[in-house]
Amino acid sequence: MNIESLPFTLSSLRSAYAAGLKPETVIAEVYRRIRLADDPGIFIHLPEEAETVAAAAALGAFDPAKPLWGIPFAVKDNIDVAGMPTTCACPDFAYDAKADAFVVSRLREAGAIVIGKTNLDQFATGLVGVRTPYPAPRNSLDPEIVPGGSSGGSGVVVARGIVTFSLGTDTAGSGRVPAALNNIVGLKPSLGSLSASGMVPACRTLDTISIFALSVDDAFAAYSAGIGYDEADAYSKRFAPMKLAVPTKGLKIGVPDEKTRIFFGDEAQAASFAAACETLKKLGHEIVELDFTPLYQVAAMLYEGAWVAERYAATESIMKERPEIMHPVTRQIISGAEKLSAADAFKGIYRLADLKRKADPMLETVDCLCVPTIPCFFTVKDLEADPIGPNSKFGTYTNFVNLLDMAGIAVPVATRKDGRPGSVTLLGLSGSDGTLAGIARTLHEGAGVKLGATDWQLVPERPAVPGLVAGEMAVALVGAHMTGLPLNHEIAGRGGRFLFEGRTAPGYRLYALAGGPPKRPGLVRSPDGGSIALEVWSIPLARFGEFMEGIPAPLGIGTIRLEGGATVKGFLCENAGLEGAEDITSLGGWRAYLKQL
Repeated sequence: MNIESLPFTLSSLRSAYAAGLKPETVIAEVYRRIRLADDPGIFIHLPEEAETVAAAAALGAFDPAKPLWGIPFAVKDNIDVAGMPTTCACPDFAYDAKADAFVVSRLREAGAIVIGKTNLDQFATGLVGVRTPYPAPRNSLDPEIVPGGSSGGSGVVVARGIVTFSLGTDTAGSGRVPAALNNIVGLKPSLGSLSASGMVPACRTLDTISIFALSVDDAFAAYSAGIGYDEADAYSKRFAPMKLAVPTKGLKIGVPDEKTRIFFGDEAQAASFAAACETLKKLGHEIVELDFTPLYQVAAMLYEGAWVAERYAATESIMKERPEIMHPVTRQIISGAEKLSAADAFKGIYRLADLKRKADPMLETVDCLCVPTIPCFFTVKDLEADPIGPNSKFGTYTNFVNLLDMAGIAVPVATRKDGRPGSVTLLGLSGSDGTLAGIARTLHEGAGVKLGATDWQLVPERPAVPGLVAGEMAVALVGAHMTGLPLNHEIAGRGGRFLFEGRTAPGYRLYALAGGPPKRPGLVRSPDGGSIALEVWSIPLARFGEFMEGIPAPLGIGTIRLEGGATVKGFLCENAGLEGAEDITSLGGWRAYLKQL
């Protein structure tokens, strides 16, 4: 096994561990990759390699029952890790954390290994990633572009393949913007599902810890390990266990209408978003154009009144006693609260309630929203010239989300025509995390992009096929080879075993091919197809070639996705074989067709 080329995805690492790889070896490789990146802006605190290798060795023997066993992750430096300083990118604020934050503790219990603390826009105030007294992290794809913030280091360290996932935080988009700028996934969970205990607040009523990863599966696995009710966090909520949903067709997905799509002149970004909307249509969803004006009005509230005052409350002692220790831009933003009164804060709260009332009827007409994660790109030089304006523009599609108590996930889509990464964010009501992740996973798998800034390809992780044992292959049968039908002996007579009845995932069409007897079906992939009934059988690997030898054209073996996400081999038909065929998709399966005959 070549550790230097091993993708640090959850599935590849777990497979390697099962085959005997030691976590100490993985941690040594983490540090090699850190040195190779040669970016002093990623980490604010990085323990000595020997210390982290020792922590990995302390895990003992591989424990497959721990979902994150041996998985390296990084933590944004406004979240406590025991024994490490917490700085919030303000050296004079720093303190040594005595205990892990609640979420960090849960991740460690699941077997994950903390690598270090990552850089951020100071006090998590910003979306650009350059408001730090330390060297700013470099964008993993193009150093001329800002890395995104405030969780800049957390986004870059994942995109470079140094760690499997990282923790960020999200108040105004800090868990989504770095994902868009670095071609990775950014999961912003439902407020209260990940405890904020041990996190230095920015706006306590809106803050959430977030997850960055190279894939939706990895982000959701980390989220699932971290979720939990925390009595010590007054804003923690009880959520039922969430599962990454198997996507279905027919969802109503709201998008900004033509009048309220904002790209600030970035035509490539506009084209990228339009293409993503077309992809959603091809996946069988309905695109509903909405007037986003009420949402933009909500977004404007984030840096007005109550919520600027809330940032001031989080840093009040510094603002009053040591304002000079703050980054100038951070101080400028937060100091705006000094002109506000308690009455102003309440007026802001009342206005938000009014705007929510206006937005709710619109949101109730759709199952979720899809928006560009960012409206356009900005360079480091752009921020040097104007440290405020570009940051505000980055928040166009992010600032309203936490104010409306929505869940979200930013996911890569096809690369823009100019080579920059494409990204959209799916948004839904609180508790919809699993549904959003299911849609995001399908978008990412179809995007054809590499993971982050690496050369690794996305290899979808699929559920195991029930009943399959070593030395066998699972085969989906959709026609005459099924139980009791004329050709079943061809598989049963070669040691085949019936496993279960099931259906394909949506996206297949079934045809009754011309000719016969016996009548034969043809299964074809199609974006507007349905779910087709089938049987899954196993056959010894040693007999599979013999079985295939008797299968005539236009049929061949391909990969078929089942309901539930598992994939198996099965018969697919060449398009050339459909001449004179009858489309029987609406019947839902071959047995229904035979019954009709």
